[in-house]
Amino acid sequence: MPSPTGHAARLVLAVLLFTFAMTPVAGAAARRPTPASDASWTAQPAVSGSGMDGGRPYFYLEGPPGTVLQDRLSVTNSGTAPVTVRLRGADAYNAEGGDFAVRGGKGSTGTGAWLRTAAAEVTVPARTRADVPFSVTVPTGATPGDHPGAIVVRSGDRSVGVRVQLRVGGPTLAALTVEDVTVSGQTIHYTLVNRGNTELAPRITVGADGVFGTLLRREARTLPVELLPGQRVRLSEPWRDAPALDSVTVRLRVTAAGGAHGEATARAAFVPWAPVTGGALLLLAAVAAGGYAYRLRRSRRRPPDDGGPGQSSGDQRHSERRHLVKAGAES
Repeated sequence: MPSPTGHAARLVLAVLLFTFAMTPVAGAAARRPTPASDASWTAQPAVSGSGMDGGRPYFYLEGPPGTVLQDRLSVTNSGTAPVTVRLRGADAYNAEGGDFAVRGGKGSTGTGAWLRTAAAEVTVPARTRADVPFSVTVPTGATPGDHPGAIVVRSGDRSVGVRVQLRVGGPTLAALTVEDVTVSGQTIHYTLVNRGNTELAPRITVGADGVFGTLLRREARTLPVELLPGQRVRLSEPWRDAPALDSVTVRLRVTAAGGAHGEATARAAFVPWAPVTGGALLLLAAVAAGGYAYRLRRSRRRPPDDGGPGQSSGDQRHSERRHLVKAGAES
C-alpha cells in the first residue's frame, strides 16, 4: 500500500508540472510568428502611367547639382488587414564581404539625407496599393558621380530597402586598387578599394608561380560584388591545391569598366611544419646522444689517477726524486 509520503510527493510533482505547462516561456512573445498582415506587403518602384517601366529593380535618378529629382514608391498590401509602414532615406555602403547595406538612424550624409518622402508613415488598407511620392534634392556642392542610397520601409519587425541609384552630373572617374594581399594556408586574402566616384563590378585574374614553375592560373571572372565609391572590402580566394613545400609568388589583377585596374603581388613560403619540427627534434636528439657517447668513450680511455686528489702522477714522481736527492745529501 503506498505510503502517505509517496502520495504527497506525487501530488507536489503534479502541481509543478501543471504550473510549468501553464507558465509562458520567457521570450516566447518576441519569437512569435509575424502576423499575416505584416508579412504580406511589398515595396518597390512604382510603375509609370504608361506601364513601360514595369518591374524596375531599383530607382535610377540623374541630374546636376542643385536639381530636385522626383519619383514614386509603391507599397502593396495583399493581406486581409491594414498595414502601417514607416519610410526613411538611407545611404548605402559595402558591408563585410562586399554586401550592399544601408545605414541606420541619422548616419546618412548623402542620398539618404537628401531624400524626402511625401509622408513618413503610411497606412495601406487590405488588398490595396499605395503610391508614395518622394524627392531627392541634390545640393549645389554635391560631388559628381554615383551616390547610392535606399528608401527603407519598415512595419513591425520587418524592413525592406528599395535601392536608389543617384548619379550627380559631372566628370566621372573609375579607379581601384588591390591591397594587403596575404596567403594563409589554402586561402588568398586581399582588399579591394574603389578610388573613383562610380560603382564598379570588378573582374579578377589570379596566378601563382613557384620555384619549379606555374602553380595557379585562373582566367578573369566577375566578382559577386558591387564596389561602391570610396568603399573597401576584404575578400578571399580559395586555393585548395596549394603546394606543401615551395616558395610562391601570388599575383592578383583586377579590372572594371571605365579603365579601372589594379595589380598586387605577395610572396609566401609553404613549409610542412609538422615533419620539419619532428625532423629537427630527432636531429637534436641524435646530436645529444652522440655527444654523450663521445664523452663516455673519453672517460673510459683516461688512465687511473694514483696521485691522490689534486696531484697528478708526474708531480708525484718529481716529488719522490727530490726526496731521494735530499736523503743522499744528508747521509
